[in-house]
Amino acid sequence: MTVRRDFKDPASCRSDQVVGRAEPSAAAREQLARGGSVLLHGPAGIGKSTVLRAMAAEYAPAARTVLRCSATESESHLPFLALADLLGLVLDEVSGRLPAAQRTALEAALTGRGESTLQRDGLALRLAVLSALRALAAEGPVLIVADDLQWLDPASAELLGFAARRLGETPVQMLCAVRTEGQEYDRHLRACPPDTLAVRLGPLSRTQVSSLLDVRGYTGLPRSTVRDIHRTSGGNPLFALELGRAMAESPTAPRPGEPLPVPTSLRALVLSRLEMLSGEARRTLLVASAGARPTPALLRAAGRENAEAECAQAAELGLLTTDPEGPAVRFAHPLISAALYAEAPAQERRAAHAALSTAASDPIERARHLALATTGTDPEVAARLAGTAALARDRGAPSVAASLGLLAARHTPPDSVPGPDDRRLQAAEDAITAGEVDLARDIAREVLTRATVPADRVRAWMVVIEAAGQALGDVDAVFPQALADAGDDPRLLALVHYQLAWRGLVVEGDFEVARREAAHAAQLAARGRDRRTELMALAFQSSTETLMGHPDAPATIKQALREPQDPYVACHHNGVGSARFRWLLMSDQLAEARTTITTLLREVRRRGMVESEVHFVRMLAETELRCGHCGRALDLARESLRMARDTGIGESASAMLAAMAEASGGDAERAQTLAREAVGHAEEDGDPMYLSRALAALGYAQLVAGDAPAAVASLRRVRELESALGITDPARGRWHGDLAEALVQAGEPAEAQDVIDVAREHALRLDRESVLAVLDRSEALVRAARGDQEGAVAQLTSAQDRLAKLGHGLEEARAAFALAQLRTLPRTPGSARAGGDPVPGPTAYDEAARLFRRCRALPWLGRVDAAAVARPAQPEVTPAALDGLAAMERQVAALVMEGATNREIAARLYVSVKTVEATLTRVYRKLGIRSRVDIVRLAAARRAK
Repeated sequence: MTVRRDFKDPASCRSDQVVGRAEPSAAAREQLARGGSVLLHGPAGIGKSTVLRAMAAEYAPAARTVLRCSATESESHLPFLALADLLGLVLDEVSGRLPAAQRTALEAALTGRGESTLQRDGLALRLAVLSALRALAAEGPVLIVADDLQWLDPASAELLGFAARRLGETPVQMLCAVRTEGQEYDRHLRACPPDTLAVRLGPLSRTQVSSLLDVRGYTGLPRSTVRDIHRTSGGNPLFALELGRAMAESPTAPRPGEPLPVPTSLRALVLSRLEMLSGEARRTLLVASAGARPTPALLRAAGRENAEAECAQAAELGLLTTDPEGPAVRFAHPLISAALYAEAPAQERRAAHAALSTAASDPIERARHLALATTGTDPEVAARLAGTAALARDRGAPSVAASLGLLAARHTPPDSVPGPDDRRLQAAEDAITAGEVDLARDIAREVLTRATVPADRVRAWMVVIEAAGQALGDVDAVFPQALADAGDDPRLLALVHYQLAWRGLVVEGDFEVARREAAHAAQLAARGRDRRTELMALAFQSSTETLMGHPDAPATIKQALREPQDPYVACHHNGVGSARFRWLLMSDQLAEARTTITTLLREVRRRGMVESEVHFVRMLAETELRCGHCGRALDLARESLRMARDTGIGESASAMLAAMAEASGGDAERAQTLAREAVGHAEEDGDPMYLSRALAALGYAQLVAGDAPAAVASLRRVRELESALGITDPARGRWHGDLAEALVQAGEPAEAQDVIDVAREHALRLDRESVLAVLDRSEALVRAARGDQEGAVAQLTSAQDRLAKLGHGLEEARAAFALAQLRTLPRTPGSARAGGDPVPGPTAYDEAARLFRRCRALPWLGRVDAAAVARPAQPEVTPAALDGLAAMERQVAALVMEGATNREIAARLYVSVKTVEATLTRVYRKLGIRSRVDIVRLAAARRAK
């Protein structure tokens, strides 16, 4: 029988909806799968019960009997209550199999009829629980699910622990959860079997909190709000959900610089201990909650004379914690600070900020507190805030600058110059720099509802467009309005045409349109003396020309590098530094490209330019991957993807590069998942440029995984897209060699040669040395497929040497792998190969393995190992074997021997390509061979006879 008490879990407890618990859940699952027990532990609200219910629902079907109890604090004084929950419904089933004394003691304890205590019936009760569990286990596996072990009544805990320690090999497993602070869970293990695995659930990351809010229906919250929810909740799922609910239900967002409003449910949870504080100590904590980095010295300077003693009192109550790294006053949980601030009357909050506005040593902090202590407009306060916003911007803290700018706008009188909207737009531009695109868009939309000055309106439209990122199609209606507002002002028109250049590339997928718009924007900006926009437009023009293989690209880059330069443009991810990096990378100047991108990354981190940082980390990963440093590239690509998901910036591009890095140095299956994610993002955004790159990553991952037909399908789409886009430089996506290799494996050497010939023509024109070497590697595979093994080995050897000199470590290793595969093929009769007789598999693959190991290219190493073990055997060709083929099979085989492709065979025999493929599969099986290459080899063997 199976006993399920309250086992109908809600949808929110399904394992596929448990957010951010993959790693601890995997350890718990592994333990349960091998018959062990699990104790989940962590602080209140961390999600123990959610994970417990999800895992119990997952493992319950494998158990014959499921026993469940969930203790509560209010009932923890009642003896045997948890035991009654566990065994009450199975008492009738097991009582008949217990000795009389044990049965009597157990029935009395569970039913309350008669008196039973541990003091009087201790041994009988202990043995009765053990015997009951053994009796149930004799009929099939037993799963005990116990939540909130900390509230288990002492009697039940003692009995359960006694039995658990003596079950031995009996098929009884326990899945328990207990509330703990820190790592104090040892004493609760006494109620569990000796082999129990303790699994701690920790706080969620910001990305996981965002996913949790989405899963529970709190969607549409700005990323800046999600960031504040994560910080205030400390990553606690319960706290985050309560804060998310409060924000979703609140008609107005919190004002800049103020903590989140804390719902009553959480205030009661975290502030109960405040009642034990003195009034003075509570006021001291309020000042601490208002400060950014409170210390006892700061609190004393703010007028709290007895700060140390009052903080010590709060620490004894668990409200504060000791900071081992310094004298800072730290709250035990961020929510305590937020709840304390939210509970205080507005007048007391302003008094705290007023005190801190003179006590704080940092000018930015002083200005922030002055603003929060001031009501109404005040031009002096506004000017001071605007000045400190500029200081924060210079310090590389654009997020702080945006917050201060909004405070400045709030205190700016309507008739001031600059006005409140001007300061709001500056705050929006700072928010864009900080990666807070939702906040920036909201500010710009608000300004547009009332702005009448053309410059303000165009500036706001630019923020709306920038906030759209790659999804420019979503803001298509903005461009005509922006052009109308710009009128005939060249400065304003330059801004709009620069964005139209991006639209031409991202929405229309037309490089020529993008190039012309960028050039026009640069000319307009020069007329309007807007050097920043001119440089941005020239950088974009040079990038498009580089990707197009346009002959003017070097001249445009040189023009963009002329003085005077703009420091912001120089390090922007769409600026001239980025354009120069792309040129260096495509021109095989890898060392200089790495130096350039590393310098750019250092500068944007100093400036706090989050969006540029996301892109530059990805570009550095691409550089390391090109050099063959797959482990380093994988770490950087994962970092870029984490940042992209956290900020919502460049998710498609980061997922694409992460897929390439995973396929090269991580896991090929995960690579395909990431590549499909990138494809989905690009298709959703309507971005053909990144769609082609995402499909190239998918094709590469499929090739590494050994799925040549899928790789061919993906990479053929790339070829079609880039042809439509007008991209001719094969160094842009470097997918041509992969497509040719996949086509050879799929039995289409003629098409592979066509891909190589077209790409080689452009690579020769643009002097792309590494691309030419990769194309030679692929052409060698075509030669081998056509039976020219000697020429293939010579071409591969040359390609490997050239790739090594150019510093393309991974491509060099791939050439060595292909060479090893050719050299281990059996020699066909009448042919002499440069490689001589076949070398035994493991020896022939040593060089390829060494090179892949140097690159830390783990998926490729796996392919080398598999190839070394499975050496191809010499196919035996006999007239009897050929005679055994059916008529259609002989016709298909004969045409393959002539070098015909599957499409050509289908056309000549008037059948479908699928019929040809199915027929070839039967031919391979009957002749004991593996590919059409072996059929060509058979033809050579017949001629030799």
